[in-house]
Amino acid sequence: MAGGVESEVTRIMIGVNESTIKGYPHASISSKGAFEWTLKKIIRSNTSGFKLHFLHVQVPDEDGFDDMDSMYASPEDFKSMNHRDKIRGVHLLEYFVNRCHEIGIACDAWVKKGDPKEVICREVKRVQPDLLVVGSRGLGPFQRVFVGTVSEFCVKHVECPVVTIKRSPDETPQDPVDD
Repeated sequence: MAGGVESEVTRIMIGVNESTIKGYPHASISSKGAFEWTLKKIIRSNTSGFKLHFLHVQVPDEDGFDDMDSMYASPEDFKSMNHRDKIRGVHLLEYFVNRCHEIGIACDAWVKKGDPKEVICREVKRVQPDLLVVGSRGLGPFQRVFVGTVSEFCVKHVECPVVTIKRSPDETPQDPVDD
């Protein structure tokens, strides 16, 4: 707009989680896919026009996560963490924050605990991003009944547009519930 009005950056929240594959303590296939899709299809070369918000929700019953909410905005924030904290899943945020800083995209990342469906919806309401991007494992109807899908819940309940990124067939593990 003329007259010196500064344009706002587009804020994109990306829900990320750890891989469920045994012996693979990194970001899930779906999380990496959602991130890479966002870089390739939305951000492209306009790194200054966006800010990414990474949310990792840890489920207390599954990982014994302590009552701790944490915010990370630069690679230096991870250097002061102790080993135990990194083992608990925060290390996956380090991957995304480091990648953003390497390519010059503003970002922040935080951890919450609870039911991922409910926490993502609550955080979207709090942060008010322009877009939510989540990965999807591409479960069949039978598996969805037992496992449920965070992405379907978010599409129905958040107050912003949602993009669900399915993983490619060549990235699907033997057990499609794994990610």
